[in-house]
Amino acid sequence: METSPLIWIGFNAFILVLLAFDLGVFNRRPRQITVREALIASACYITIAFTFNAGIYWFMGMEKGLEFTTGYLIEWSLSVDNIFVMAMIFGHFAVPPAFQHRVLFWGILGALVMRAILIFAGTALIHEFHWTIYIFGAFLLFTGIKMMLASDEEPDLENNRIMRFVRKRVKMTDTYEGTKFFVRRNGVLLATPMLLVLIMIEATDLMFALDSVPAIFAVTDDPFIVYTSNVFAILGLRSLYFALAGIIHRFSYLKYGLSLVLVFIGTKMILIDIWKVPTALALGVTATLIGGSIVLSLIKTRNDPPLPDPAHESEGKPRVYSQPQPGIAE
Repeated sequence: METSPLIWIGFNAFILVLLAFDLGVFNRRPRQITVREALIASACYITIAFTFNAGIYWFMGMEKGLEFTTGYLIEWSLSVDNIFVMAMIFGHFAVPPAFQHRVLFWGILGALVMRAILIFAGTALIHEFHWTIYIFGAFLLFTGIKMMLASDEEPDLENNRIMRFVRKRVKMTDTYEGTKFFVRRNGVLLATPMLLVLIMIEATDLMFALDSVPAIFAVTDDPFIVYTSNVFAILGLRSLYFALAGIIHRFSYLKYGLSLVLVFIGTKMILIDIWKVPTALALGVTATLIGGSIVLSLIKTRNDPPLPDPAHESEGKPRVYSQPQPGIAE
């Protein structure tokens, strides 16, 4: 059953209104988001997502409702993993807490556009060339195994190719200029380190999207379900970051749970023409692996001390950006 264009337009208009309220009303000025505010915002986004899910159950049926629930859980879980890297990026660049929300807002807006492109391209490929689903499955299987084997490794941000490329080719100020991405000095337009942070956030989400978007195709090939579950998972990512950034180190087994989910989903896609796994079973397996890994992590790390503020984790590292002062990078 095809979704009416009016529903597509209405959904996207609703999302734009949410984003406008977020940036234009609730967060007009740069400020540090408290854990309490983040938890409330996360609860609101989750409530909105499941209210929408209830509407799918009501208007589109049980199967579509289960597909959304499973897809949302997969995307949300992979978004939690994304928070690990976000915290490292903000720590590496010593981004002041008051500036982080602005970066995440524009980063997630870009992520929505990138994921929409990937979703519609993937849907077209699967509908036109069914065999591509085996490629997606093999890719997820490989990614899951690779994630499990490299679960204790941290990305080397200082030697990241994207960061080196941008620094080499873009004239940039030495320090932050509030939340601005560009400033003009002596008639010359310069980027600020905030732009580099945004590029790194966008690149990180693109890498995660290459895992998460194919993963949901194992659950459904309905572009509306794929798109909406992705959008709701991404929308809550900002508030989820501020809620979990201080305790994300306690999720020590989450990467193992996520890697097993990717292995399961990849196998499901490869075997799709031999054994079609019921959506309810896929939901149960995914929830068990993710929930179990989180519970075990919290038990294992219950006595661990809290991490320092991510904005100050990079002290002592080369090329740290901090408070706004005059200066132009070489």
